[in-house]
Amino acid sequence: MTTFNIRPLNDRLVVEPQEQETKTKGGIVLPDTADKDKPMRGKIIAVGTGKYVDGKIQSLQVKTGDEVVFAKYSGTTIKLNDKEYLVMREEDILGVIE
Repeated sequence: MTTFNIRPLNDRLVVEPQEQETKTKGGIVLPDTADKDKPMRGKIIAVGTGKYVDGKIQSLQVKTGDEVVFAKYSGTTIKLNDKEYLVMREEDILGVIE
């Protein structure tokens, strides 16, 4: 487990992006331009407390450790401990991989 110096607020979360596959299951090597507009994957490292709805905090649907799919240009890139992470809102998550 990595130690962080950041705590996301409200409905924001910190995601560690995963490397895109460069080879298909059949062994075909994909060029760098093949997956440019496809959603990306990542692992949630930290989550905020939730979103305020009608004056009450609504908890997030995702949790730390979830593997998620998000659009290519979602979130803001930050660098912590020489590693890049994304800070994004929960609404930027397209789905949870189960």
